Amino acid sequence: MARLFISAAHKSSGKTTVTLGLCAALAARGLAVQPFKKGPDYIDPMWHGLAAGRICRNLDFYTQGAEGIPGFYHRHAAGADVALIEGNKGLYDGVDPEGRDSGAALAKLLQAPVVLVIDAGGITRGVAPLLVGYAAFDPAVSIAGVILNKVAGSRHESKLREAVERYTDLPVLGAVHRSADLAITERHLGLVPANEEAEAQAVVARIRDAVAAQVDLDRVLEVARRGAAGSGPLPTLPPADGGGRAGGGAGAPSFRTRPSAGRIAYARDAAFGFYYPEDLETLAAEGFEMVPFDALRDAALPPALDGLFIGGGFPEMHMEALEANASMRASVRAAVEGGLPTYAECGGLMYLSRSIARDGRRHAMVGVLPLDTVMHKRPQGRGYVRLRETACFPWPAAGGDGTLVGHEFHHAGVANLAPGCRFAYAVERGYGIDGERDGIVVHNALAAFSHLRGVGANAWPRRFAAFIRSRGARAPAIRTPDARTPDARAA
Repeated sequence: MARLFISAAHKSSGKTTVTLGLCAALAARGLAVQPFKKGPDYIDPMWHGLAAGRICRNLDFYTQGAEGIPGFYHRHAAGADVALIEGNKGLYDGVDPEGRDSGAALAKLLQAPVVLVIDAGGITRGVAPLLVGYAAFDPAVSIAGVILNKVAGSRHESKLREAVERYTDLPVLGAVHRSADLAITERHLGLVPANEEAEAQAVVARIRDAVAAQVDLDRVLEVARRGAAGSGPLPTLPPADGGGRAGGGAGAPSFRTRPSAGRIAYARDAAFGFYYPEDLETLAAEGFEMVPFDALRDAALPPALDGLFIGGGFPEMHMEALEANASMRASVRAAVEGGLPTYAECGGLMYLSRSIARDGRRHAMVGVLPLDTVMHKRPQGRGYVRLRETACFPWPAAGGDGTLVGHEFHHAGVANLAPGCRFAYAVERGYGIDGERDGIVVHNALAAFSHLRGVGANAWPRRFAAFIRSRGARAPAIRTPDARTPDARAA
């Protein structure tokens, strides 16, 4: 199958915008485009999935291991005409000093030709030694073309093309000129997620049209197909991780379930949207009906629930609306205090706390966790984490040594933590709640800053499903107060 790895010399070169535009432009030609994103990321995949019309999947050495990536890739790329894999950081960047977790390593693993997106701002002839160096650094990496980005104008483009053509053997596949129309709003964790961007479809359309007009799509496809033709077969693994075929649109996975084991509600709205699709798919494959709800607008949780999942997101950007929806907060609190098995990650933890404080303002949240959360200017936890389960970890044991891997990226910290709390994890790498612990356990709820991903040996969705089945009781009847109650904290 045709495939391309889209990378850059350094981060913030515009490779996400170019990848998004390629996804949309090729999909507009009637091609089935399967997007992938390297590393732990929720936001870029939302945009790529929206652009391609197929769910974007993450490829991550840390959570999957090099041995788990090819089969996962093959499984989700099956049936597509072309796979577009966006790297993170620069092509040769990574944590490992030998580059075993770099974009170059992933491109080699998947036998994918690389297209470099070059930030051309402030550079002309100097682009040539940059490209020569990148091509020579690792001859096993197939750098097959260049897309010049942030080009200042036609004169600038001419100088860049002349330098690349004179001093390198790399084809220039396109030159995307700098334009405010190509910008996606950013905030402290990167781009604004597509689930929050009111004009997301219009943004995608503008970027699609610009890329289609300024990138030679036929040559891009030629490079992708030529690279695939010259590569050997990738390994095929049996279905795992709940991973059905990609497709079904960009918003949420198309769930395939066994006879129903119950119902799990999960928050999906402008405040909460950070979910790995295969985690939701695995819960569905375990027999649970996955029921989305809107914490901002719905009056209460869906009825007859067996479990609750609140993923990450940006609750701090919607804390006024979350506080104003007092009936939903009361519904969630009653469900958790009534023993409903609940799992919350990062933004979900913040929502279950007593309050969120940001820029001198404080807004009441659900109040089921004995702590407050406070937004800081700098990240409190950022990067990969390694956790060791404690005796307080509530879900069934998975065997092994009790070590889990995941990632965190939060500007929120914890304040006014009550003494005597139970914690599910000892933090061996990362920060978590206080640098030593993460995963506060209250009733049947587990809430952590760390994000898990159910791939490989880390089958957390199956363990959560087993925990739900072990409880065997639906959520209690919930008395919903008047949402207009003036003292929201009373809810």
